[in-house]
Amino acid sequence: MSRRSAIKVGLGVAAGTGLAIGSPFGATSASAAQNGTALCDNSGDSASVQGLGSGDLCIPYYRGHDGTWGYVWGDSYSGMDQANGTYLGSPAMLCQNSFDSSGGSPISFTWAMPTSGKAAQLFNYTHNADNGWGYEVSRIPNDCIEINGRTFIQYTSVNNWASKGDGSLLSGIAYSDDYGVTWQDLTSWRWNGNARGVDQSLYMMWSFAGIDADGWLYIFSKRWNGSHNNAGDGGAIQLFRYQPTDFYNGNWGAQQNWAYVNGAWTWTTSAPPSIILQGDNIGEFSVKNIGGTYCMSYFDCGNYSISTRTATRPDKVWTNPTVQISGLVVPHLYGGYIHPGSANADSLTLIVSQWDGTIGDRPYWALQYDGINP
Repeated sequence: MSRRSAIKVGLGVAAGTGLAIGSPFGATSASAAQNGTALCDNSGDSASVQGLGSGDLCIPYYRGHDGTWGYVWGDSYSGMDQANGTYLGSPAMLCQNSFDSSGGSPISFTWAMPTSGKAAQLFNYTHNADNGWGYEVSRIPNDCIEINGRTFIQYTSVNNWASKGDGSLLSGIAYSDDYGVTWQDLTSWRWNGNARGVDQSLYMMWSFAGIDADGWLYIFSKRWNGSHNNAGDGGAIQLFRYQPTDFYNGNWGAQQNWAYVNGAWTWTTSAPPSIILQGDNIGEFSVKNIGGTYCMSYFDCGNYSISTRTATRPDKVWTNPTVQISGLVVPHLYGGYIHPGSANADSLTLIVSQWDGTIGDRPYWALQYDGINP
């Protein structure tokens, strides 16, 4: 069962409403901002020039060593549909020299990893096989960050898309010391999932909020819900932090947790993180520090939308969710990643995934939205 098949099962009711599919597919607004601009799956576009015809997620991150931008994709294909393109794997990466935060021009990819013009799977593993940790269908990226020249991708190894339990095998972190060309797994940093005896672990999906002015790297994490039909998800999110040097060196014991202990919230190493938000059924999510404001975006599987929240600090109270992109307007959407290069906290760039089962395997792409006020 593929990711797209699982999404169709998980969102079957919403996907089968018979909503008209019109301009949201590939629609572009006036030149002031992008409003659903497709970043792949169009003949001759910049993604296809780099060897990627179609794919999902497209998670943006800042490449601090040279000031460029990287975009990490999930399941990717060389062609514009599954039938006419080779499966490249997951994750894959495309890069961009410069990003226009005004939205005046859409994201355009300049080169691919590991070789320019030849997008390919970054990690060395076999799909639908046991690679030493148990049977895994695919490894789906959740976020990426560069720290002191080392690039980290946090991923979920999927055991099954049918969501027996939460469907996960484990979550892990891989790193690259050549900016994305070759990758190694931090085998000491792996968290067991359902197929390894820990169902509904809150360490399955991570989002790197970034290194704050206080010097800490803040990380949010939640249960795996990549198929969007994990009934046990509940939208629970937790928060923890590292000194960047400790994270770089894999010093797991240095993790500080935001926890409710003895009637008060505190940062501690002696108690596990407490749940800071819950109540929605959340798929992919993203948290980023944009100009000192913490912005959160996520796919709400319950009301079938991309919603946002904000907070003045990662450990402060979050606003109520605001629906930004509705599945009633943009059918078959999911994802919703905040671009860390967004213009400001009142004008975010979001990258949203979309598929459509009514016209075969197309489209399977990422869409760019600018000017989002959370």
